[in-house]
Amino acid sequence: MPLSRLAALHGVATSFSPSPGRTVAASDAAVVAVLAALGVAAGTPDAIRTALTARETELGERLLPPTLVCWSGAPTAAGSDHGPGARESAPGAGENGRAPSEDGRAPGENPPAPGENPPAPGENPPAPDENPPAPGENPPAPDVIRHGLGEKPTAPHEDRPEAGESPPARGGDAPAPGGSPSVAPASVAGGSVGAAPAQGGQDPAAPPGFQGDSSLAAALAALPAGTRLRIRTEQGETRASAEQLPLGVHELEATAPDGRTARAHLVVAPTRLPAAPGRTYGLLVQVYSLLSRRSWGMGDLGDLAELTAWAGRALGAGFVQVNPMHAAVPGAPTDPSPYRPSSRRYPDPVYLRVEDVPEFAYADERDRDRVRTLLERAERLRESVLNKGALIDRDAVWELKREALELVRDVPLGPGRRAAYCDFLAEEGEALEDHATWCALAEVYGSDWQKWPAALRDPRSAETARARGELMDRVDFHSRLAWLTDAQLATAQRSARDAGMGVGLVHDLAVGVHPGGADAWAQQEYFAAGMSVGAPPDAFSVQGQDWGLPPWRPDRLAESGYAPYRRLLRALFRYAGALRIDHVMGLFRLWWIPQGRPATEGTYVRYDAEAMLAILALEAYRAGALVIGEDLGTVEPGVREKLHEHGVLGTSVLWFERDWDGTGLPLPPESWRADCLATATTHDLPPTASRLTGDHVELRDRLGLLTRPVEEERAEAATDVGEWLALLARLGLLQGTAGGQSADSEEAQIQGLHRFLLRTPARMIGVWLPDTVGDRRPQNLPGTWDQYPNWRLPVADAEGRPVTLEELAASPRLHALIDVLRAGRAVGLGEDGCGPDAGVPGLDPADSRPDSGGTSPRTAPPGARPD
Repeated sequence: MPLSRLAALHGVATSFSPSPGRTVAASDAAVVAVLAALGVAAGTPDAIRTALTARETELGERLLPPTLVCWSGAPTAAGSDHGPGARESAPGAGENGRAPSEDGRAPGENPPAPGENPPAPGENPPAPDENPPAPGENPPAPDVIRHGLGEKPTAPHEDRPEAGESPPARGGDAPAPGGSPSVAPASVAGGSVGAAPAQGGQDPAAPPGFQGDSSLAAALAALPAGTRLRIRTEQGETRASAEQLPLGVHELEATAPDGRTARAHLVVAPTRLPAAPGRTYGLLVQVYSLLSRRSWGMGDLGDLAELTAWAGRALGAGFVQVNPMHAAVPGAPTDPSPYRPSSRRYPDPVYLRVEDVPEFAYADERDRDRVRTLLERAERLRESVLNKGALIDRDAVWELKREALELVRDVPLGPGRRAAYCDFLAEEGEALEDHATWCALAEVYGSDWQKWPAALRDPRSAETARARGELMDRVDFHSRLAWLTDAQLATAQRSARDAGMGVGLVHDLAVGVHPGGADAWAQQEYFAAGMSVGAPPDAFSVQGQDWGLPPWRPDRLAESGYAPYRRLLRALFRYAGALRIDHVMGLFRLWWIPQGRPATEGTYVRYDAEAMLAILALEAYRAGALVIGEDLGTVEPGVREKLHEHGVLGTSVLWFERDWDGTGLPLPPESWRADCLATATTHDLPPTASRLTGDHVELRDRLGLLTRPVEEERAEAATDVGEWLALLARLGLLQGTAGGQSADSEEAQIQGLHRFLLRTPARMIGVWLPDTVGDRRPQNLPGTWDQYPNWRLPVADAEGRPVTLEELAASPRLHALIDVLRAGRAVGLGEDGCGPDAGVPGLDPADSRPDSGGTSPRTAPPGARPD
């Protein structure tokens, strides 16, 4: 039917499969609403026919899609100059390790004066100092090419449309918005482009260095005979050939004989992301929850730097994974969730350690009484959390820190500090100016820009420029906060690396941003108005889920060469040894829900996964960083395979690793995938002690969250734990603790579970920090808001008593658990092997398992969402 075909041509699904063998049609109303958010009118039959004709004409006449991807064989092996932590030598970085500024200014060059025109959005600055993989060397010829044709991200045998969807146009799959359907190559005289590929071999029409089955080769072959190509590289070169291109985002221009021209962004990226530097273990922590005797009521970046230094040196840890450090939406009460931020690009200044700001020492000289009063209030706030049972109060913490930072801002910067601040302003350019302007306007008009005066809702309006000038003092204040927070994050990563960590900090990228926040205001053209991201109904949530986050428009991303996505990744990788991507399936498709409709009334929208992955690989390679995808729950067929192909590590949580296609019993360690971060629990799940004791069932029962009789929940939870403990016993992993506790004690069982994780081939083993001291309280209890203090609890022991960083460092229970991990490494379970094959020369555990090549790992029951 016309609506289905129109939807397919814009990457909008008309059905979805919540579980194998079951297909649910999306409502016409949902499809029409989503198309409208993409700028396509489809409210009447006439409108559908008009839009369909226009789309088919556009795709038929277009020479090139807006973004092309070329996969290069650039080396990314661990231990190379681009291994994790090798940011200083990454291509495109200046002497200070930072990429060139987005507006083309050299580091140290002053930013434009207020009112000066910034560079056009999406414009890519030259990087004259960037060299492909080794200095002075060109990368190997690109060996795999894709372009923005909206290919379905599934395995080769999964290329048929979902049930209920119209067949894709011209024999291809439904494109992502901004892409185009597959086009058969046209014959071109002379054989330079357009000739049919040789059976089973290289396409004779493909440019040298490209595989014959490449999408770019097909796109070039479809161009009219005599079409001229011109490529302007990111490095400032102009070429007439796509051979031996350096890594980067380049501009490709095609001029047909009839005078038609087309421009496309050409992303040249390494085929695989950097690999992990051997097998490693580390800690998982929510930074706000980790208080020290120096914290101002919540954990801060000073605490994080101390944690990384101690964990690296004293525990032998290779990484510390943290919660999203994104800037929160201000206002009382502040939403405590780190997964619904105002900005994903800039960090939250509430995490600043005020005393570590160099100017703070001089603020004391200027106003000793105010500083003394602030420090006394900070001590009272800290003691209320640590000793009086108070929850973490971000609003109170920020009020104190804001007042202190106002004093600090009055201290003049020294010449070196002033130069560093000017460098930061120059490098960040318009993006920082926008962020700081939003923060300044929010102080006056509130934290939801959609309720501001109409003229100020447009970041490019004359009224906004005038307001920025009037509020320049506040704009500078918030710019300064971004600079200070960025510097302390860099210090924490440097502390990790100096302590010998192979990876260092693992930062977390949230799925999206608050609709009223800074990013949604500054990047309005890239967000789909009137839409929210969530999840469809499934076995876990029959009503679906609405996360209240506006989605990016795939068509606008493609048109810009994924400029906002590139800038976001570049900013996060600046102080990360690895990046965890929450709901990594969102690189392929997202569930869009029209505002005001229930989550059941949504549909999937396709993104160009090849382009999203290529940008991710490019920026990770430049930073020398790993990428970990959170791929728990229901995952579309082929997604994990595609992520594995490009070196994105997965996430495996012990309690969900079962043989769901067979016995349903816990998966033995040798059957786990190798390319993953393996953990016993996460921030959205019960701590391991709570799982073992059944406390999590009692908590949900007290809060009225159970949908079945409590007796059934208790029995199921006990069976689940019993099956895992039985497997541990068979493997000989349950042992008494060093303190003389029996093998059936809770602490011994937690140690046994981590011995099990060591038996798997997982590249990274994560230890939830609260598990090291027996904490029973989850940091977040999905499905609750006011009923439970989500994101506001300090790390505590088994009795619920808060534990400081200093006490953690001296905890016998923590050291006993870490000794389990150390012992695993000592017997060969930590570097290259696992289980009985550990330590065998030349044996890579990934090579000994049938699923190591990318078959779908089993991490959750079909149709279930573990969170």
